Amino acid sequence: MSSYETALAADPEVARLLAEELNRQQTTLQLIASENFTSPAVLAATGSVLTNKYAEGYPGRRYYGGNQIIDEVEDLARRRATALFGAEHANVQPHAGANANLAAYQALLEPGATVLAMRLDHGGHLTHGSPASIVSKFWRFVSYGVTPQSTDESDPGEVIDFDQVAHLAKTEKPALIVAGSTAYARVIDPRPFREIADSVGARFMFDAAHPAGLIAGGAHPSPVGVADVVTFTTHKTLRGPRGGTILCSEDLAKKIDSAVFPGLQGGPLEHVIAGKAVAFAEAAQPEFRQYAAGVVANAGALAAALAGHGFRLVSGGTDNHMLLVDLRTFDPELTGKEAQEALDRAGITCNRNTIPDDERSPFLTSGLRLGTAAETTAGMGTDEMRMVADLIVRTLKSRTDEREIDAVRAEVATLCAAFPPYPDLVA
Repeated sequence: MSSYETALAADPEVARLLAEELNRQQTTLQLIASENFTSPAVLAATGSVLTNKYAEGYPGRRYYGGNQIIDEVEDLARRRATALFGAEHANVQPHAGANANLAAYQALLEPGATVLAMRLDHGGHLTHGSPASIVSKFWRFVSYGVTPQSTDESDPGEVIDFDQVAHLAKTEKPALIVAGSTAYARVIDPRPFREIADSVGARFMFDAAHPAGLIAGGAHPSPVGVADVVTFTTHKTLRGPRGGTILCSEDLAKKIDSAVFPGLQGGPLEHVIAGKAVAFAEAAQPEFRQYAAGVVANAGALAAALAGHGFRLVSGGTDNHMLLVDLRTFDPELTGKEAQEALDRAGITCNRNTIPDDERSPFLTSGLRLGTAAETTAGMGTDEMRMVADLIVRTLKSRTDEREIDAVRAEVATLCAAFPPYPDLVA
């Protein structure tokens, strides 16, 4: 009987599904840039008895009794977060990064205020101004993008256009400028944003959902102390449980806390907050700096190997944990949707993604987004990344040949067997 079946003996259907998902994660490559493998300690915390406790409010100011231990848990998470990032205040209650962003907007903005943020089709997030997001119902979003693609190898373009940011800030007079992305493969320097924000009297928020772990590990410049507010998720490069966190200065603490609760959320998920506390402690260890450097090195190796096979890399490469691959130079007829589905059949999990000024719809796309955070956690290095690139190429070249797809999947399983993320869990 598997570990999950033992724990869920009374519900074999759920036990079976959990075991199957563990098997999928153990035997296939996880290359989605927003995913990672948490430690067993984080898994244990998020599956703990803390899920039983209602704790509306904050430590020392709860609306329910019996929160003495819960207060210690949340205070521990807050102390560890502020120590890890060098911040004055942390709110660890947001259920997700989107919640954290919405709370930050609510704390910093009046209804109808103008926000300058990154274009979605150039790498921005839904909460950076998508008409489909609730944020666009309350605030007016203006978008900046990246510079045009260039044929100059020394300056390939497709990086944040700070001239455009400065121009839009001057003409639109935003109350808030947002940095950060969901699909941008380069380092985002917070200092030019700060200078532009100051020049027009705007607040500055940095959405560090993707690079949070790289920031903690010293592989990306920190926006803490530069931005007024920093939001991030804990489950991507930070390698913690699914959730969000907000960092700010002490003078904004009350506004941020009030925006999270009671502004947007009710009872916090204290079992997840315990998992965040574990993740913050893990990220403070010296070996995490080695991990962050390894993530970046692996992304660079994967990018170089794919470029050698004829793929174009958006912005010419990567500085962080992800790369955006333009499929058109490899095969003009291949869409991101078709590539994602073929790779999934071969045991290589990734996601289709638009590229800047993509002529295809977000449902089809001309690109893929690949990330190295999860497989670096599993122990893979640059040699394995070159093997992964070869497996990707074989799959996409033979995407209609199911026998070759099956052969690749078998090789993927063999590779993954040497790097199991959870060797002590039984599927």
